[in-house]
Amino acid sequence: MRSGGGATWTFEDRIEAGRVLAERLSSLRGKDVVVLGLPRGGVPVAEQVARALGAPLDVIVVRKLGVPFQPELAMGAIGEMGARVLDERLIAQAGITSEEVAEVESRERVELDRRVERLRRGRPRVPLEGRVAVVVDDGLATGSTARVACQVARHLGAATVVLAVPVAPAESMQPESLGADQIVAVSTPSPFIAVGRHYRDFSPTTEEEVIVTLDRLARRPNLVGAAPEAPDCDVDVEIPVGRVTLGAHLHLPEPARAVVLFAHGSGSSRHSPRNRFVASVLYEAGLGTLLLDLLTPAEELHRANVFDIQLLATRIEAAGEWLGQQPAARGARLGYFGASTGAGAALWAAATPGNDVGAIVSRGGRPDLAGPRLGHVRAPTLLIVGGRDDLVLDLNRQAQKQLACENDLAVVEGATHLFEEPGTLQEAALLARDWFVRHLLGGDGPPIAGPSGSSA
Repeated sequence: MRSGGGATWTFEDRIEAGRVLAERLSSLRGKDVVVLGLPRGGVPVAEQVARALGAPLDVIVVRKLGVPFQPELAMGAIGEMGARVLDERLIAQAGITSEEVAEVESRERVELDRRVERLRRGRPRVPLEGRVAVVVDDGLATGSTARVACQVARHLGAATVVLAVPVAPAESMQPESLGADQIVAVSTPSPFIAVGRHYRDFSPTTEEEVIVTLDRLARRPNLVGAAPEAPDCDVDVEIPVGRVTLGAHLHLPEPARAVVLFAHGSGSSRHSPRNRFVASVLYEAGLGTLLLDLLTPAEELHRANVFDIQLLATRIEAAGEWLGQQPAARGARLGYFGASTGAGAALWAAATPGNDVGAIVSRGGRPDLAGPRLGHVRAPTLLIVGGRDDLVLDLNRQAQKQLACENDLAVVEGATHLFEEPGTLQEAALLARDWFVRHLLGGDGPPIAGPSGSSA
């Protein structure tokens, strides 16, 4: 069976495409369905389908086998559990030998296994035995990866395989040719040029975004099939501290049970893409975030201010007091996330008598800058350091010996100081998230306190 629309659609992005596609799949709601996104671009589409159908989300990992002398041209594809589909006609026409096919497959199999391990992060795959597998991608072009994905789903025991895409060539809507029982497409244009032509925003989906999406739905299954969430607080704010005013960005879920204050390091600000990424991961786990500029633009011109840890710590404490006065954060617990020199300042502030911060995470931080105050920190502290950041790693190991609180040192292999290597920032973000969720959302410590020290 097949279903599609002859009209040509242009989607705003993959999220809108997923929502429209979900409407075409509404007959599956209430059935024993598993939604399988094809990484990477198919996962944000699949997430919307899974939410609408109230179904679990997983990935079905496949790799294109490119022609040796023209890698962008697919001569087939491979998938988990040894699945393989070859375009024998193309292989024969191009004169590709079996040895060349085997060499390409061997190389891609290594990458496929790496991806499976990274994307699932040790989670078992969602069982497909006897269930309806809905294989979702952001569009269908040659069909080779979709074909092998359907084959893998069938091999893993799916009773019914539905291939669902926002856009596909009209001539591709033959389920039997792709190994599916049904193909569902929103738009089936003819002639068909390219999938990207049907999206206003077709920017690449990163591996980090895929991992975070899968992790979010696995940790917060209540998001699947749930009604739209209540509006939250997502605003730029100004925080008066003595004679200066600091810029910050506040993002609170409704309700806000815990808020993490970000203390940025030297040369960074609330606009830091790295800290904004980490903040988005924390928010998706139910944590509010306050991204704070510790210095004014004029103060940043004087390099000495960056290393004035006592000054920075005073401002962190003041921002925490300000947060305690905000009605939207009433009763929430407080955490500190520090990077570089900001981590030293966060630990200095945490050591102040009466400071009720509930958890601290340092990413590539300089905890040594808190000096002798480290021994007075009482909040559970996680130190995250890149495995290739030798000097800072050594400083963190020395600082850890001075901590008397619950603490841990997590080394992200392959990462340098700024966590710019693929997957390393995502790994650090998930480590931070798990630490804060455990100690702020799962604990019974005191809420954010106002300036008098009483709960706000």
